[in-house]
Amino acid sequence: MTTPDRPLRVLAHTSQIPRIKAELTRRHFLGLAAAAGSAGLLAACGGGGSPSGGSSKVTKPIASGGPLEDTVTMYSWGDYDAPEVLKAFTKKIGPTITSDSFNSNEEMIAKLVAAKGTSGYDIVVPTGPYIPQMVENGLLAPLNKDLIPNLEHMDPAFLGRDWDKDNDYSICKAWGTTGFVYDKTVVSRDLTTWADFLDAAQNEASGKTSVLDDPGELTGLYFWANDIDWNTTDEGDLQAAEDFLVDKLAEHISAFDSYPGGQAIPQSTQTLMQVYNGDARIGILNSKDPDKWQWVLGAPKTELWMDNWSIVAGAPHPEAAHAFINFVLTPENQLANVAYIGYHTGAKDIEQAAKDAKLPLLDMVFFSPEQLDTMTTGEVNEAQQRHVDIWDKVKAAAGA
Repeated sequence: MTTPDRPLRVLAHTSQIPRIKAELTRRHFLGLAAAAGSAGLLAACGGGGSPSGGSSKVTKPIASGGPLEDTVTMYSWGDYDAPEVLKAFTKKIGPTITSDSFNSNEEMIAKLVAAKGTSGYDIVVPTGPYIPQMVENGLLAPLNKDLIPNLEHMDPAFLGRDWDKDNDYSICKAWGTTGFVYDKTVVSRDLTTWADFLDAAQNEASGKTSVLDDPGELTGLYFWANDIDWNTTDEGDLQAAEDFLVDKLAEHISAFDSYPGGQAIPQSTQTLMQVYNGDARIGILNSKDPDKWQWVLGAPKTELWMDNWSIVAGAPHPEAAHAFINFVLTPENQLANVAYIGYHTGAKDIEQAAKDAKLPLLDMVFFSPEQLDTMTTGEVNEAQQRHVDIWDKVKAAAGA
């Protein structure tokens, strides 16, 4: 049963783009509804809102600092933790780690709802805008921050976000943004904005352009290029985006690929690619000719997403779950994760630590205050299904 003031909405998702490192889709502020047949809105009713079958949120921490259990179960995005950090936790602290991967926030939420508190998972990694709905519907348990003293190593700038002002239910795991890369041996002019991206897609890169396989990222192309609020619910804005994307851009798109860093960039199968910053970095580092690729942060506006450590209501191993979160927040483990996933972890002084460690391509991981000012967090709002409809039409027009 969902709460009347904040209904829990779940969109089924069909995008499962493989990549070399088996890294599954991390973002999806707006899920893909194709698998649900039409609107794809699934209400979490019939007692699925909380472990006890009700709809009230869990208000008390479920860990008290007692003995650690012998395992931790995690439900997260694929390949999203440095293996050496996971191994070190078991070696130094004791509990073993088992992990499953999900493709979208919607998939993760649907599984927790269906389990009614018996999923067996301890830790999940939701994207920020989904957290309030998860809290109100009893899917997350409050953190016992007394058991996470390493929270002191987090940069306050990445705490206290709108979805969890006091970090009662979540702590930043990683955050990033969206931009594009292009092959300078094919596109000889400088591309610096989303408008440049859209122009090149219809010209030099026609038939060799890929976009992220996500409704919000696709419509974002139009809104960001035209300096329109990405979270707009205005039907005029949405119709204008549809008209451009379906009638003008779709015929030039050759792929809908959420992770071109896995194959498309290293193998040069596309000329122009919309891409998440960390994935772009991975692709360029794995390219035989990295100098041919130019990374561009989307301008004049683009997105900021943040994934978060959270503990599941009804977690069977809450003490070990808190110990794990505390462990990964140490400076050395945060640095190891930055090196592995290529995303900012929100840790204090992590940029300087990465520079001292001489990690490559750090301009694709860390951004200036001026760049941060151009980034907006996505919302789950009443235009959600409209974005999905536009995505469907663009894919059909592109022959995907």
